Amino acid sequence: MTTADLNSASGETSRSRAKVAWLFSPAVDLAAFLGSAVVALALLAVGASLGVLNSDSPEWTWITAILLIDVAHVYATGFRVYANREDFQARKWLFLLTPVLAFLIGWAIYSEGTGGPMRFWRILAYMAVFHFVRQQYGWVALYRSKAGEQSQAGRWIDTAAIYLATVYPLVWWHSHLPRNFWWFLNEDFAKAPEAAARILEPFYWTVLALYFGRSLVRGLKQNEWNPGKDIVVATTAACWHIGIITFNSDFAFTVTNVIIHGVPYFVLVYWYRYRPGQDASSEENGSGSRRSRTLGRVAFFLGTLWLLAFVEELLWDRGVWHERSWLFGSAWHQSGQLQSVLVPLLAVPQITHYILDGFIWKRRSNPRFRETVESTPT
Repeated sequence: MTTADLNSASGETSRSRAKVAWLFSPAVDLAAFLGSAVVALALLAVGASLGVLNSDSPEWTWITAILLIDVAHVYATGFRVYANREDFQARKWLFLLTPVLAFLIGWAIYSEGTGGPMRFWRILAYMAVFHFVRQQYGWVALYRSKAGEQSQAGRWIDTAAIYLATVYPLVWWHSHLPRNFWWFLNEDFAKAPEAAARILEPFYWTVLALYFGRSLVRGLKQNEWNPGKDIVVATTAACWHIGIITFNSDFAFTVTNVIIHGVPYFVLVYWYRYRPGQDASSEENGSGSRRSRTLGRVAFFLGTLWLLAFVEELLWDRGVWHERSWLFGSAWHQSGQLQSVLVPLLAVPQITHYILDGFIWKRRSNPRFRETVESTPT
């Protein structure tokens, strides 16, 4: 056999043994990213059958999507930061000063004359939007890193695809105000000219086609598959387009926006805190013991977040919104001056979540997170 034959055989063997990169594990990745999107889209069919698809979110949707996922996942950041002594000590001043400054700056904005409250909510809405967009980009970046993708052209295509998958529906939303849904409060978004969406639309479809075309070619010709990354891009594009553009519905927007954002974040925080193999004693026990330990950890993790979310929403409802007395009890009656303190105070967990997430998931500055991602199976 010639050297060329040996090289060819070696290349074929290498390609045939190409590994698929997963962030957590095949089952967990598929459940977190694909499963959450399937549930979100299936709920549209449920909503249609119940007659709520084109209306405001019913109370059961608010409880499951907003209370148990959206609000609870905010506290997962606190679980990640403040319940981990090693991580907390490493950036103690950042973690201590962020909520304090969040309250002081929020209070100053909210209390600034008659336009202060609306300005406060608009700033908070755009912080949330930026956070939602960046999280989807973060998943793509993690999958690229896990797969060892180094191509600069591929990086540009991936980045453009995930950003357009989120930004184009947002621009379309801004260009078609008012809609029957909003981020926090009605009119918390500024209206944009309709031409903005028309200009961006061809780039949106072209880049998505380029992304999936390139992914298919790399898979078929080079045996280089990254299904987790493809799922993130595809489900993000589908849910954001359907929830914002296809339907003009608070229910549709809520289920398609919240579930695919919050569920994978739960998984990430839990995995970081309790990643398999970090507790040597648990490896020595039987499968039944490990299963029991896992169930206990999941119950403690979610139970803690759900309790904190319930307490926060109780304070919001009794002190500010007065919408769900059937769940939280009668409203408190306080002066406008007291509410100007209460609103920015209750917003501190959200603002802290938005800010700290820009720091705590950077692999270069967090060796433990880098080790967590790199040590998970492919």
